Amino acid sequence: MSDRVLVASGLGKTYPLPKGELRVFESLDFDLGRGELAAVMGASGVGKTTLLNLLGGLDRPTEGRVTLDGEDLFAGTDRDVASVRNRKIGFVFQVYHLLPEFTALENVAFPPMIAGLPRKEAFRRAADLLREVGLEDKAFSRPSQLSGGEQQRVAIARALVNGPRLLLADEPTGNLDWKTGEKVLRLVLDLHERRGLSSILVTHNDKIARYCHKVYMMEAGTMKRLGSVPS
Repeated sequence: MSDRVLVASGLGKTYPLPKGELRVFESLDFDLGRGELAAVMGASGVGKTTLLNLLGGLDRPTEGRVTLDGEDLFAGTDRDVASVRNRKIGFVFQVYHLLPEFTALENVAFPPMIAGLPRKEAFRRAADLLREVGLEDKAFSRPSQLSGGEQQRVAIARALVNGPRLLLADEPTGNLDWKTGEKVLRLVLDLHERRGLSSILVTHNDKIARYCHKVYMMEAGTMKRLGSVPS
């Protein structure tokens, strides 16, 4: 088995405009080893979120290839890609995207039920994850009753409930004050280690990047690996 979980080669993304097109980037190469934690940094608008969406199968590249566990992520239909996402990839966003009418437990149980897991088993698994992120006592609270840090922990539990191999986090502490954000970051790092994940964090924050095994900088349509995090 290859030690590279995720490989992107010659990756490019172009969006059509009324006049011409917008090329976000082209010919990007990236790989993530098993168990690695990588940071992707760069100014707003350089394509960090676009890259994460392509690596996670939320959007299709205009050119290039993404392989996950040695298989072409985009070889099948959109339905096939969605199935892979649900089983193998966990997403954490800056905006929590919790369903407001659902409790924390129901929000976390939603992905396994979509995957076809019986309701009882999905709720058991969701309860275990809420316990793991320290929110067992908030299982029946709705998002509006939770703090920002608590909502993000629910979102992390939801991202991990199907046992993904790959965790993609887009500015996971961006909506939180530093003290709360640091707690969430330490939770992500702990889960990364304990669950044997391979993870990518998109961040503006060099303090977060310093925790990662390798750091990439995106700028002007290119991406390069840094020898160290800039001060």
